[in-house]
Amino acid sequence: MTSRHAAGRRLRAPRHARNLASHGAMRAVALVVTTVVVFGAAGGVAVAARMTGNVNGLDLDGLVDAAPTPEQAPDPADAHAGQPVNILVMGSDQRDGVNAEIGGDEEGMRSDTTILLHVSADRSRVEMVSLPRDSLVEIPSCTLTNGKTTKSQKRGMLNSAFAMGWDYGGDLESAAACTVNTVQANTGVPISNVVVVDFAGFQNMVNAIGGVPMCIAEDHYDEYTGLNITAGQHVLDGVTALQYARARHGTGFDGSDTMRAGRQQKLVANVANEVLSKNLLTDAGQLLQFLSAATQSVTTNLSVGDLTGLAFSLRGVSRDNITFMTVPWAPASSDRNRVEWTSAADELWANIAADVPMLGAPEVPEVPDVPDAPASDPGAPVAPPPTEPTPTDTKTPGVDAFTAADASVSC
Repeated sequence: MTSRHAAGRRLRAPRHARNLASHGAMRAVALVVTTVVVFGAAGGVAVAARMTGNVNGLDLDGLVDAAPTPEQAPDPADAHAGQPVNILVMGSDQRDGVNAEIGGDEEGMRSDTTILLHVSADRSRVEMVSLPRDSLVEIPSCTLTNGKTTKSQKRGMLNSAFAMGWDYGGDLESAAACTVNTVQANTGVPISNVVVVDFAGFQNMVNAIGGVPMCIAEDHYDEYTGLNITAGQHVLDGVTALQYARARHGTGFDGSDTMRAGRQQKLVANVANEVLSKNLLTDAGQLLQFLSAATQSVTTNLSVGDLTGLAFSLRGVSRDNITFMTVPWAPASSDRNRVEWTSAADELWANIAADVPMLGAPEVPEVPDVPDAPASDPGAPVAPPPTEPTPTDTKTPGVDAFTAADASVSC
């Protein structure tokens, strides 16, 4: 179910790649400055204590004033407080530099995974919807950074929007913007921000939290990605996690992108569980360290400060309110190797745009009125009281959704 947009020429390096060294240096400086400003006082006291401890043979008790207590580091601010946030997360299969060593050298760049991430305005819900790259959607005309425009398509594959932006614009900005335009046109959901994660970036994220615990249901082997893992409980490092996320062929796989999307969702769910279990969102220092490592190979229009503030604002979110699903789909009538979204997707997008739970509120059946029992023989048996109805499942029929709490179950 894979189709690659042909590239007849060697593409020039994108602007973000040509400026990688300068951008990397600026990002490093920004992180260092932020760390010094936020944690400088505490660090100074720690250094002084170590130096004092290294003085041998001197008893300074009673002679040295107590070290000043550093002020508590300020909590990072959420720049979008009180507003819903919609972030389009794209996994690219860029194949140059480190990424070529991981996935093999190849011309051009394609969108490997697309996820619409919704954060509710009250920061109580995080919802992620996978969009199969083989989805047949309307692709609008896109204006590229070089001034060119692409032709619109009434039914094109979703990932071809990214490919066209890259092939004809020659940079990541054009590719990402064309994908955002396509998703907004087909969902009606306004996209606030964009995050593009390449192979190396994904590995960095996993390694930054010390690996991801996963229950692997069956043995898997895929010669294309190098995945070779047995059934059972594992802690996946960055390399293995990426292999698991990319694999589609071989033992235990059916070759479809939709099956792979489901595995990617469970992988991301367990990453979320690990972040929550380590209390990274409640500790500004740990959070900054994690994001500095995780964003080394991530391209986004969010600043590290914005990411830190948004993540910190989610410190109280429950695992039961972190929900994953794939947009409702069916095999396309025109091509069984492609998919098209069903009518159930319309309500899904409307709910997300309105910032209400994407699967709707749980339905609570009405309690039937129980008439007063007529007077009866005192010796007659008493009927048990009616049981209280329980809320029905929030899942829409035909939609396979799960939460981070569901994914945390071990083998």
